[in-house]
Amino acid sequence: MSSALSVFSALSLRGRRGAVRLVAATWACGLVAAGVLAGAGPAVADETPQTQGGATATIGGLKTYGEAVIHEDGGDQQVSAGLFEMSVDGGGTLQTYCVDLQNPTQRDAKYHETAWSGTSLGANKSAGKIRWILQHSYPQVNDLAALSAKAGTKGLTEQDAAAGTQVAIWRYSDGADVDAVDPQAEKLADYLQKSARDVAEPKASLTLDPPAVSGHPGERLGPVTVHTNANGVTVTPPADAATSGVRIVDKDGKAVTSAVDGSQVFFDVPEDAAAGSAELTVQASTTVPVGRAFTSESRSQTQILAGSSESTVSAAASADWAETGAIPALSAQKNCAEGGLDITAANQGDETFTFELMGVEHGIDAGKSATVTIPLQEDQVYDFTITAPNGYEKRFAGILDCRTQSDAGGDVTQTLSEPSPATVGGTTVDTNLAETGGSGITPMITVVALGLVGIGATTLVLLRDRKPGQG
Repeated sequence: MSSALSVFSALSLRGRRGAVRLVAATWACGLVAAGVLAGAGPAVADETPQTQGGATATIGGLKTYGEAVIHEDGGDQQVSAGLFEMSVDGGGTLQTYCVDLQNPTQRDAKYHETAWSGTSLGANKSAGKIRWILQHSYPQVNDLAALSAKAGTKGLTEQDAAAGTQVAIWRYSDGADVDAVDPQAEKLADYLQKSARDVAEPKASLTLDPPAVSGHPGERLGPVTVHTNANGVTVTPPADAATSGVRIVDKDGKAVTSAVDGSQVFFDVPEDAAAGSAELTVQASTTVPVGRAFTSESRSQTQILAGSSESTVSAAASADWAETGAIPALSAQKNCAEGGLDITAANQGDETFTFELMGVEHGIDAGKSATVTIPLQEDQVYDFTITAPNGYEKRFAGILDCRTQSDAGGDVTQTLSEPSPATVGGTTVDTNLAETGGSGITPMITVVALGLVGIGATTLVLLRDRKPGQG
C-alpha cells in the first residue's frame, strides 16, 4: 500500500525519560485503511475513555416519531423525526432526541453521557433553549391535552408531539430550515421555538473529580471527589486490592464502601508498594438529568436526553505511584470549543514533567498540573498511548465529533421514511485502526492522520516505536 503524506502539525509530551511525539499527515485515498509503522506491535495499554462518568447505553432506534421536511437549496427531503430509545448498561431506559441532523445513527451504537463541551452543543449559543424545549414538551409533559392547549393546536398525538419537539430542537441544534409534515406538529414546533428561553446545562448524573491522581507509596493519593444526583453510590476497590494492599479510604484513613455527593475518597498505598497503578469504581441508580448529551465513538449522531427511568450510572478514577522521578496523572476530555482533545497532566513526583507543543516547551513542576489541547480535525479518529518513567502508560482513543454537518458545510445525502436508527447523510470511519508496540528507554508515540479527502473523513492513528532490534 502506498500513500502521499504531508506533515501539518507536531506535538511532543514527555516526562524525564518518557516521551510522546505527535505527527499528523493527510492521505489521499478513496478507502478507509490504516498505515502501520515498521516495528509496530500489539497493544499494551488499557484504553482510557474520554467520558467522565454517568450512564452508558445502547441505542435501539426511533420509537415514537412523525415526519418532517428539510428545505435545502437542492430541494426538499422528507425524514423521520421523533424519540429514540436507549437501553442502559446495568439497567434502565433513556429517551432521546437528535441534535445532529445531518449525521447517521448507527444501529446498536454504544453511547456515553457527555458534557456539552464535548459535543456540538458546547459552541452552540442556543443549547440552553434546547434544554428548555425538552423540559416543556413531550415526554416530560405527557399531558398532551395541556400541551396542545399551550401550543394552540387542535389536539396532539404522541407522534405529533415527538415530531414537533424534534423539529423545534433541530432548528436550534443544527440551524436547520425544517418543518413538521403534520400541521399540529408544526404548530407545536413553532410554539416551542418561539417560547424557548436559555436554561443552564444540567450536571452529570455521576462523575469523579479528578479522574486520575498520583503520588508516592505510603501516601493517601487524592482526594477524588464524588459528584452525583443519586442519594448514594457504592465504592468498589481495585480488583487486586487483596494482594496489592491498596485500600480506598476517607480523609481519616477509614475504609470506604459507600459515598454521597461531595464525599472525598483516597487511594491508601502501602509504603513498600512497588511502582504501579490501581483503579476504583463507583456506581449508583438514579434518573439522568434531562438535557444531558450522549455521544458515541462509532460516529453515530449526537443525542440529547428527553427522559430517563431509574438507571445505572458509574464512574472510575485511577491512581499511579512511584518512589522517585516525575509521577504523572493523565486524563483527557474533548474540547469542542477549541477543536481538540484536552490532556490534563498532574505531576506529584519530585522531578519536573515537561511537554513540548508546536515547538514550545513547558514544564509541570512537582505538585503542579497543566492542560494541553491536542488540535484535531473534525471526524478525526485518534488512538495513542502516552508513556513515562516507572512503566507508566495511558492510552486514549476516540473520535472528534464536535460539529453538525450543516455547521461543516455538508449536505443531506440520504432520506429514510421508515423507523430506523439512521436519519440522513453522514460518513462512518473505522475506529479500530491503531496498534502500539513495546517501549525503549525513551519510548515514542507517532501519530498518523489519514485524511479521506474525497468524503471529508479523517483517521488519526498514534503508534509507539519498539526498541531497536525488536522483531
